[in-house]
Amino acid sequence: MASISAQPYDYELPEVSQVALVVIDMQRDFLEPGGFGDALGNDVTRLQAIVPTLKRLLDGFRTLQLPIIHTLECHQPDLSDCPPSKIKRGRSRLTIGAEGPMGRILVKGEPGNGIIAELAPLPGEFVIHKPGKGAFYNTELATILQQHSITHLFITGVTTEVCVQTTMREANDRGYECLMVEDCTESYFPEFKQATLAMVRAQGGIVGWTATADQVLKGLEQWKPSTVLV
Repeated sequence: MASISAQPYDYELPEVSQVALVVIDMQRDFLEPGGFGDALGNDVTRLQAIVPTLKRLLDGFRTLQLPIIHTLECHQPDLSDCPPSKIKRGRSRLTIGAEGPMGRILVKGEPGNGIIAELAPLPGEFVIHKPGKGAFYNTELATILQQHSITHLFITGVTTEVCVQTTMREANDRGYECLMVEDCTESYFPEFKQATLAMVRAQGGIVGWTATADQVLKGLEQWKPSTVLV
């Protein structure tokens, strides 16, 4: 059986093409000056650093014609899907729904809520708008995965310890085989990223696997599934 060199041990690929790439929240609000991440006092350049590697991984999945799922954390303009506690939390100079340099913070359809240009979705790729940290909560993600017989997820994006890890844990609980791509995820706090990677692969992969983009691409390029399901 084909596999990807990973930690804590090799990640086995299915005989049928049932894999998908999940790109979590690579949106302007988190990666660019003037967005929500910046308003919280974070160094957004840390998140920008993974963009070239993630773009290369994205291109690899596109070449192989494998499903790609993008997510955006956002809320309806009237904030009806945003708990008041989430709006108040953090006490930053800009809160969810407030007017910022790129429009209203974390509001669906605002300029800052768009995915950065370098990683913009192509026609045929899925885009999920999620009101919570995890990509399964109050979204169509579970339905998409079931409809396309997807069993294996490669998870990337930001931030490692919040939305990325939450999504991976949600997927793990639902029985998906999950691999977090180490150099395609990032945190504003480097120690949080390293702790998350360690937690994911601890105890024989209690949540899943981790590997680099190069390891993933090498494994996929050598993989010859019997059927492509898209």
